[in-house]
Amino acid sequence: MAYELKQELKLTQNLVMTPQLQLAIKLLQLSRLELVDLVREEVQTNPVLEDNVEPEVDQDAPAPETPEKPEVDWEAYLQDQSDSDFRAPGIDFNEKEDDDFMGNLSSSGGSLNEHLMWQLMMQCMPEEELRIGEFIIGNIDEDGYLRLIEQKEMSEAELEAATIAEISRVTGSAPELVEKVLSIIQHFDPLGAGSRNLRECLLIQATSLPVRDTVVEEIIAVHLSTLARKNYKVIAKALGISLEEVYEAVKTINKSLNPSPGSGYGTDAESRTIVPDIYIHKIGDEYVISLNEDGMPKLKISSYYRQLLKGDGSVPDKAKGYIQDKLRSAVWLIKSVHQRQRTIYRVVECIVKFQREFLDKGLKFLKPLVLKDVAEEIGVHESTVSRVTSNKYVQTPRGIFELKYFFSTGMSKEDGSDIATEYIKEKVKDIIKAEDTKNPLSDQQIVERLKESGIVVARRTATKYREALGFLSSSRRKVHY
Repeated sequence: MAYELKQELKLTQNLVMTPQLQLAIKLLQLSRLELVDLVREEVQTNPVLEDNVEPEVDQDAPAPETPEKPEVDWEAYLQDQSDSDFRAPGIDFNEKEDDDFMGNLSSSGGSLNEHLMWQLMMQCMPEEELRIGEFIIGNIDEDGYLRLIEQKEMSEAELEAATIAEISRVTGSAPELVEKVLSIIQHFDPLGAGSRNLRECLLIQATSLPVRDTVVEEIIAVHLSTLARKNYKVIAKALGISLEEVYEAVKTINKSLNPSPGSGYGTDAESRTIVPDIYIHKIGDEYVISLNEDGMPKLKISSYYRQLLKGDGSVPDKAKGYIQDKLRSAVWLIKSVHQRQRTIYRVVECIVKFQREFLDKGLKFLKPLVLKDVAEEIGVHESTVSRVTSNKYVQTPRGIFELKYFFSTGMSKEDGSDIATEYIKEKVKDIIKAEDTKNPLSDQQIVERLKESGIVVARRTATKYREALGFLSSSRRKVHY
């Protein structure tokens, strides 16, 4: 076989993403907090970028000369930001902000008893109930349990009754009033603190789960000792359910319930709050959109390095090349941030246009909306809208929503009008919450209830919505005791 070398011309077309384009795409899908972190990091690593914090002005000092206007002027866009929200270079950006009041509330900064006492004082109780509460909290140990009576050979029921009787004797208050105050404290944070035994602690937490699981509750109430021995088959037989359902319930108990509510208190457990990226305010009959730019550095190009590039040639070529590279990077970052903010504003503006009735009247009027509708309206690609709506939240007069909440497919009602799936899910949620827990509705019965409201869906669709909302099947929702 002979080999031959020859040249060929071939024309191909490829999409090449430059680093600048990759940065622009990345910025689009960042949340506000992530963007702030990225920009601050770039300010610290790129000497050409500066955080445009104006120094304090001495009223007695002569007015400074007007500086030469920078070649790249993006300050017009950033001038509406508040200087008080930014820090001077050299300060640790990871340090907590003093005005982060939600962060301050996430930890009491003291013991478990101090945290419970703070919550007790917020209840505005009568003096007698307050006195009972103080006595109860004073006898809660570091694990979160009320240790007032030695258990000895007493059963749990005897221990609970004896504890109430002892508190009643010491405080001179009626047992019914003691029970009332104790129940209030047991539902403080951490949930279950003040319980007299493990069963009571876990049951309080189980009945307070976002989605109640009656199988979990019955295992704790009736079969806790069997659970401790991991005899799942006995539990399944006693409850008349499958072994798989018992496994799921045990998984919920292990993952969601805390047998020692006071342990680890005040360490790293901090509440997480949602910080809106966009605000929608109603002023008169109009909705006004504003971007949350708190903490965002006001970027500008360093005048010092600008002057070096304009200098008399004393700067070495290698240094000048480095400065020019950093200058291009800085300019592109400023442009990309500006473009990101503008794109987000236009997307939200379009959402307000499409979902005006929802903002005016509520969930029933949420319209079906897909990415393509907004993309065509503002003249961008669907992927751009998808990135803009990722990891971003908007505060509206009707609450805080993820931007993706406003995008959903629709279904037709009996009268021919379209209705958003989010509204159907809300109806399913209301139907389940209003059901008789001793005789919960099957998915087919939910379909029939929806039909009464003019919403026609298949049973499998109702099942899908129920599962998406986190509700279990009718057999798992049934109260057995």
